[in-house]
Amino acid sequence: MAKKEKRIPWKFLDEYRGRDFSGEWPTFPELLEIQSKRFAERPYFTDFDGPDGSKRSWTYSQVNALVHQIADFMISEGIKKGDRIAVSGKNSPEWGMVYLAALYASAIIVPVDNGLYQKEVENIVNTAEPKMFFCEDDKYDYLKADYKNMKVYSLNPAKDDYVLKFRAEKAVTPNEKVSCEDTAAILFTSGTTGNPKGVMLSHKNLISDGYIAQTNLLILPTDVFYALLPIHHAYTMQAAFICPMEVGAEIVFGKSMAVSRLMKELKEGKISIMLGVPLLYNKLLFGINKGIRAKGALVAGIMSCLRGISFLIKKLTGKNLGHKIFKPVLQQANIYTLRVAICGGGPLAKSVFKQYQAMGIDFIQGYGLTETSPIIALNPLEHFKLASVGQAFYPYMEAKIINVDEKIKKAPFVGEIVVKGPMVMQGYYKMPEETAKMYTEDGFFKTGDLGWMDKENYIMLCGRAKNLIVTSGGKNVYPEEIEDAFQLYDEVKQVTVQGYHKDGDKTSEEIEALIYPSDELFAKLGVERNNNFVQDEVLESIQKIVSKVNKTLQSYEHISKITILKEPLAMTTSLKVKRNYKK
Repeated sequence: MAKKEKRIPWKFLDEYRGRDFSGEWPTFPELLEIQSKRFAERPYFTDFDGPDGSKRSWTYSQVNALVHQIADFMISEGIKKGDRIAVSGKNSPEWGMVYLAALYASAIIVPVDNGLYQKEVENIVNTAEPKMFFCEDDKYDYLKADYKNMKVYSLNPAKDDYVLKFRAEKAVTPNEKVSCEDTAAILFTSGTTGNPKGVMLSHKNLISDGYIAQTNLLILPTDVFYALLPIHHAYTMQAAFICPMEVGAEIVFGKSMAVSRLMKELKEGKISIMLGVPLLYNKLLFGINKGIRAKGALVAGIMSCLRGISFLIKKLTGKNLGHKIFKPVLQQANIYTLRVAICGGGPLAKSVFKQYQAMGIDFIQGYGLTETSPIIALNPLEHFKLASVGQAFYPYMEAKIINVDEKIKKAPFVGEIVVKGPMVMQGYYKMPEETAKMYTEDGFFKTGDLGWMDKENYIMLCGRAKNLIVTSGGKNVYPEEIEDAFQLYDEVKQVTVQGYHKDGDKTSEEIEALIYPSDELFAKLGVERNNNFVQDEVLESIQKIVSKVNKTLQSYEHISKITILKEPLAMTTSLKVKRNYKK
């Protein structure tokens, strides 16, 4: 049978090439103009921040007009080509309009994490030196007071200098147009301990990555995306902000993971594509399973059996019976309209992935880094692999494994994942030496992630190279793989695995688990979290879980030390533990 040819999602652009854009890829302004012609009256930006939580929505033509308005204002206030413009705030249509307007003004957008502390924000401002900063109330006052040479505006409709209130007082001369090779965005790390590291991504990096990712995922103009995770993050920015524009789809901006708001937006927004991190999907699945268990052991047993049958049929035939079988369950969870759920930011436990697939939700995993715009692998729906974070996008990019551990004598050969392609960053902002260190001699970008690839170019991720634990027997242990084994235990809110030196032996490490128990565990025990007299009881419960997990691991991966945390470890806004706590 002939091999099925891959779709080319950007094929439609040929109709506009040479007329509406002349580069290899369109720039953001060029693409928005094209999509505003194709989908003028289709909803584009939506949220539920109207009076009493009502729906607000703007069409493609309306967003385009407002973006032009803001861009003209920026130019009238002195913005030149290549100037930086910062934006920080919760996900909102206003955030998206500022992002696009900055690019229309031929400037460079600097999305700033809304969860950063003042010192971290100031480090980024001092490094990027933006001419304008659009933000919410929590940053407005100190930025206005401390940076007299930077103009500060508000994303809050209640403020006098709300972004949508401004217009250029007279006609402006547009700045020189950008090319697809020009820098579009600089994405910064927080820079808590020094100079923040800014990843420079061009229009070509971001636009090409979005379209190339779609060779492994069919996205439709009728889809409704849910931008729930912080949109400054490369993952959300690409998958829930850039990709929708590339096909003419709608974006619903979510601002909170509060259950009531989440359920309302899923239901009323009629979401068809949702993206999240493992923690979010685990939380949602926990609620679904809790509701099933509440109906009794017989019902729970039948549902488990049906899941198994549904998954097998889907895997063997591609037929999605689960969506019909589990319709009442999915409706109760307000995810019946979901066509696709995407998981990134870390590997999802195979058991979780499998349960969603069995219930009829096409659930896929992706992989990438900020430096790669960020997606470099995605599991195709038609041929997904539970153990993989995705298939690399051949022939549009290259990926390979280098520095394979010499102790490995047979497959799988684990080493560092390196990539080359149009989505790889331009470099770190004002850091040429740091940039040079990130590439091999033959021009591949070093991801810093350890993993292996199969013959079909699927990537199996093990963990970050810097987190690797080496045992006394010389075995390599990947903390992330052990952490994944805890994903379905409701009693564990947070688990972080690290190596420790036993009895002062600095030559090798053993495995320690830092565990923050969940509220569910304390509820089961019938005790208060802050009761010091029940710590032994809590530890005993956690030890039972660790024992179960150890039975699923290789002997050299066994956890030999448990530390119960009284407070959770700090997390990033993409819900990853900040591993800078280690002494």
